[in-house]
Amino acid sequence: MTERTVAVGARTGLHARPASLFVQAAGRLPVKVTVARDGRPPVDARSLLSVLALGARQGDEVVLSAEGEGAEAAVDELAALVATDLDAEDER
Repeated sequence: MTERTVAVGARTGLHARPASLFVQAAGRLPVKVTVARDGRPPVDARSLLSVLALGARQGDEVVLSAEGEGAEAAVDELAALVATDLDAEDER
């Protein structure tokens, strides 16, 4: 299993636009990725409602996990996305 802990970079946390972009990216991956926060059970990274329910704010740490072929690349891709301030892209 590949697992990575990453701090949320988006100013609004994993809410609204950042969560939507994260879920869309997770849906394009060849493996299922889960995301967890504060020791709670992990949720499917492809589920917008589940990701929103995490209530992850900027600076909170989340744990991304995946298994199988392509897991490391999938976790790397989503970790980079989570760490980015996706809200800043609106200002460009």
